[in-house]
Amino acid sequence: MSADVFGFAPEEVQLDGPTKAARLKWVVIVDEAVPAGQMVNAVACVAASVGQSVTGMIGPEAPDASGRIHPGLPWAGCTVLRATAPQLAEVRAKAVASAGVLVTEMPSMAQRTRVYTEYMAELAETKPADLDLCAISIVGPRNRISKVVKGLDLLP
Repeated sequence: MSADVFGFAPEEVQLDGPTKAARLKWVVIVDEAVPAGQMVNAVACVAASVGQSVTGMIGPEAPDASGRIHPGLPWAGCTVLRATAPQLAEVRAKAVASAGVLVTEMPSMAQRTRVYTEYMAELAETKPADLDLCAISIVGPRNRISKVVKGLDLLP
């Protein structure tokens, strides 16, 4: 799905409500076999992509008691789940096939390359079924996302 216009309309942003009331649900799923450092990196990278791609996901800046301004955080929440590599591939396939779902992947090749154009070139030569995924992020209608990730556990 293209991320051209994807996200929350201004009237949907409800900073004073629970995250489960948001129309869209955001879930990150990680390969539980990936080493911790690479796992955290993968989650950070897909989260950065979502923050840029999903309109209205990031709340406004907020001051602390000293007046220091803190950048906004995702107001609609994000759940981080774990999966085996085959489960991750299955969830990705279901999410990609689901209308109205934004899928952001972190293939291991992105962690091996240090030059973005090299990553892009390798990605261009890789079939989707051959992606060695560290993590994926999916955002979409709450009921659809819940079905796609049903049975997966929270990352401990």
